[in-house]
Amino acid sequence: MTLGALAGLAVVVAAVWTLTEDSPRSLRERFTDGERLVGLSLTVLRACVGTGSLEPERDSSWHQFLATLVSVTGALVPAVLLGVVLVKLFALRPFVWRQRASISQAWTADFPGYARLHADSDDAIIAVRFYSRFDNLSVVDLTARAHLRYLERSPHDGSLVIYKQWLKVLDAKGDLADERAWLAVERGAPFTVWIPLEAPVPELPFRRIQGKDLSQSHGVKLLVRVSARTVGLGTEVTDERWFDLEAGDFELGRFVPLEPDLGVDVWQWQGWRDFDGLMDPRPNGEDPTRPAA
Repeated sequence: MTLGALAGLAVVVAAVWTLTEDSPRSLRERFTDGERLVGLSLTVLRACVGTGSLEPERDSSWHQFLATLVSVTGALVPAVLLGVVLVKLFALRPFVWRQRASISQAWTADFPGYARLHADSDDAIIAVRFYSRFDNLSVVDLTARAHLRYLERSPHDGSLVIYKQWLKVLDAKGDLADERAWLAVERGAPFTVWIPLEAPVPELPFRRIQGKDLSQSHGVKLLVRVSARTVGLGTEVTDERWFDLEAGDFELGRFVPLEPDLGVDVWQWQGWRDFDGLMDPRPNGEDPTRPAA
């Protein structure tokens, strides 16, 4: 895209340069000389990337302006491109997140004990999903934490004050814990952070989570942060995802499963195309977010 934009700029500058030059030839003759126009465009393109220069006519204000424009472009483009390359190299985002957090009944969590405990409960649970996308980057000791961020009016002066609350998540045994940990991270394998609301959610947006009433709160956001260590390098990689309560980042329903098939590569498992989708309603038309009667 950058090369295309510079090529377009070079053609425009070459056209204006030819139009404003002091030449005994007519405009028709100048613009029908295709070889000269192509050569001038390439010269301008080289100047735009900082490897060439233009020689303007001394008495031509247009040529002076165009030469200055191309010179400034040639000074900025290499620095910008180098900065983009460095950002791409070092701004590592090893995880792909599901766009929305799904909210379903607590009994739909992937823990038999927790599901049985909430079989007759109307409490809901938040599911946040992500996976590792890189083949050449192995990470281990993955941990996930959840935080709630909201604003409320100060009782003293009425100003908005930012509050943060550490939320409980389900650990590997399905018990409440401060964080969820995974020993190994397989390529493409989905991970789910389960966050109990400890309250029913008949509709969105929900207004209560783990004992906190959000009916008088503003700017409510859920933050899920994951950290892991790279194999071989020994460095730590961290990623995070913000979910805005008022911006439609939550949805009611259970996410589509991947339907793993151990006989094929993980990227061929069914469900990847619907990674951001929800399960279809039950055949009898019952709401999938509600427990069976």
